[in-house]
Amino acid sequence: MRLKESLGYAIGDLGINLYFISAMTYLLLFYTDVMGLSATAAAGVIALARVVDAITDPLMGMLAERTRTRFGRLRPWLILGALPLAAITVLTFTVPDLDDTGKLWWAYTTYLLFGVLYTVVTIPYSALTASLTDDYGARTQLSTWRMACAFIGAFVVSVGTIPFVELFDSRADGFQALMVVFAFISTGLLLITFATTKERVVPPVEQKLTFRHSLQAVFLNPPLLIVIGIFCCGMLSFTVRQTLTAYYFIYYLERPDLIPDFFAATLLVMLLGLVSVPMLAARFGKSGALIMGAGLSVVACLGFYITTPDAVGWVFFWGCLIALGGTPVAVLGWAMIPDTVEYAQWKLGIRADGSIYSMASFFQKLAKALGGAGVALGLGMAGYIANQTQNPDTLTRIHEMFTLVPLILMVVLIVLARLHPLDEQAHTRIKQALASSSAGSAPLK
Repeated sequence: MRLKESLGYAIGDLGINLYFISAMTYLLLFYTDVMGLSATAAAGVIALARVVDAITDPLMGMLAERTRTRFGRLRPWLILGALPLAAITVLTFTVPDLDDTGKLWWAYTTYLLFGVLYTVVTIPYSALTASLTDDYGARTQLSTWRMACAFIGAFVVSVGTIPFVELFDSRADGFQALMVVFAFISTGLLLITFATTKERVVPPVEQKLTFRHSLQAVFLNPPLLIVIGIFCCGMLSFTVRQTLTAYYFIYYLERPDLIPDFFAATLLVMLLGLVSVPMLAARFGKSGALIMGAGLSVVACLGFYITTPDAVGWVFFWGCLIALGGTPVAVLGWAMIPDTVEYAQWKLGIRADGSIYSMASFFQKLAKALGGAGVALGLGMAGYIANQTQNPDTLTRIHEMFTLVPLILMVVLIVLARLHPLDEQAHTRIKQALASSSAGSAPLK
């Protein structure tokens, strides 16, 4: 792949992450501290949205892999979904002039629609990785470029949101204006991705996918199921940390002024750490690099747990180490999924990249929902009251959720990574078998 095409694909994730990180990092805070919803009511909004995803993600995957246009199967959805997603994002971060019940219904409606339209764009976008190239190493490089752009988007949101919002007389106006800016930028970047990429790896012409084939490609695919488990652990850990960061600094450290600095430091560390990911994957394999990153995060979480609120320097130190360890986790899951597409084609005679990516995305979103809703419920159970001084027990629960939950998830991830069977040699053998045999060219009957 040419560098122009790799970058053209990658910057689409910058645009997507302007939405994704906004929702993950600030939507719960927006609901509780700006819109005025209770933590438990906000948890209900987030949980129901993920139930809807349980339906829309697989449907979108099957629809995308069955799409046939002169622009390809996946790329047209970037155009169709970009503008509606931009509009609903702005509405999701809008406080309507309604009573409390009306605001709750507004939150349910806008966030559910946001989830659906986000799926329309992101499922085809993610599946493009397997269609752009079938090279094992190139997929790692492509995923690294993609994550670099994703981290830049995360950096912009995490560091810039609070300073931008504070420019306005009300936080409600600030959040709404910021989402308008993000909507324009993201739409433009997705259009660039559409214009600069080409779908090269396509299913055999004679392949006729049925619903049963799509299910087989997912649930009779052990390497994929392991990668999905890795995805869930990584996303749960990231969601818990990202969602709780604002609460941790506002209430536990009583230093809300440090939130942009903390996000800036940790995301810059992740950006720098990206340079090492392809080298680690080449030297130790994708699973080995995952284990190394997760192991570093475990050590850092332990250090974070014993850090006291007044030790701000250590807070930044351990936070940066957790971020560094999380870099291979963020990158290599996306580099491993395309390999499972070829595994299903070799083992079952089915190339169902849309179904595979949609199911991986669904479980990733489920993990994000469990993380976000779990944090909201955890705050509610701990006695959290918005915009008030929290009691000591509440502060202790915030600290434990922020440090110990990611630690446990990284331990599980290490176990799963050790079980993953698709290294470079195995993937090469699968590609050779597909090239020399018609086993992968016709679906099961």
